[in-house]
Amino acid sequence: MSTFSPRPYAPIPMVPGPVTVHPAVIAAMCRDYGSGDIEQEFLPLYVATGRALARLMGTRNDVVIMTGEGMLSLWAGLKNALCPGDKVLSVGTGLFGNGFAAMARAIGCEVELLSFPADTTIGNGESLTCIEDALRRFHPKMITAVHCETPSGTLNPLAELGQMKERLGIPLFCVDAVSSIGGAPVQADAWHIDLVFGGSQKCLGAPPAMSFLSLSPAAWEHILKNNYQGYDALAPFHNLEKTGLPPYTPYWHGLAALHTAVSRILDEGPELCFARHRRVAAMCRQGLTDVGITLFPKPEAVPSPTVTAAYIPEGFTWPEWNQRLRALGLVAGGNYEDLAGKVFRLGHMGPQADEELMGKALAAIRQALEE
Repeated sequence: MSTFSPRPYAPIPMVPGPVTVHPAVIAAMCRDYGSGDIEQEFLPLYVATGRALARLMGTRNDVVIMTGEGMLSLWAGLKNALCPGDKVLSVGTGLFGNGFAAMARAIGCEVELLSFPADTTIGNGESLTCIEDALRRFHPKMITAVHCETPSGTLNPLAELGQMKERLGIPLFCVDAVSSIGGAPVQADAWHIDLVFGGSQKCLGAPPAMSFLSLSPAAWEHILKNNYQGYDALAPFHNLEKTGLPPYTPYWHGLAALHTAVSRILDEGPELCFARHRRVAAMCRQGLTDVGITLFPKPEAVPSPTVTAAYIPEGFTWPEWNQRLRALGLVAGGNYEDLAGKVFRLGHMGPQADEELMGKALAAIRQALEE
């Protein structure tokens, strides 16, 4: 009889999500569970997981947990809170920020996209002035933004954007924080964010099976009024703690994995966890710079503590660079659209935010360049 022993999928796993899964999280999935809509133990686990996630998201608002990869939460938030014809201002600094605009257009919204260079972050005087001018002129129902732009390796400061939303009376502010929750401070309430989107497969270190989002009272008001119907409908989750009636068969294994992943961060202490991510990120950036690899974000941009983006070394195509790294045990990430073939990424988030592991990654990169 074989004994199950979870091991990383690669000697040096550094893909920026889905990340390598912690053995404790795998163990939580490798047992039998009953039916979540019958057994009494499921709902308390759901409620406890939502409250734990709320701590990491810096909110007292409700948290809805859904079965599906992180993009489900983004689509759910937009389709439930918006109607065709609603105005949306999307603030982008890369692939996913710009992608919000495409999603809103697909719903039938009137969309204006403020797209800033992918190697920069919002928060400087010029970008904030541009955003405020657009808000005063366009006066949208919703502002969208991304906290961590994974392809770019950047982290957008959002406090001032949230203050602007409040000052100008914009009804809703929604943020993709899929790649930052659990790896960097997220302060949904302090930043006046109405919908914060997250997924299990990034900093939390769980499989890509669960998505979640926090919802302010204002967000609930629009959602209940719109009464959107579909698998990704949010209204059926309203007051779930009281009704105890999930809208579809719950994925107990996925919830157990998510609960274990979040509990590990809270047991470590969020501030200590964030500090660990910052240390490993600084170690990564310094190590790449030391061997002559150019970082992608501009020096004035805010680098992400969860992922680093850098230019592929001169003389290599991405397939060649990727093959050489993999031969040394290091699995990194490529990139998309305009950055494809130019920029590669190291994901130091969740279980991969480890100094020993980063040391091995940098040693493999040095060896790849020397060879």
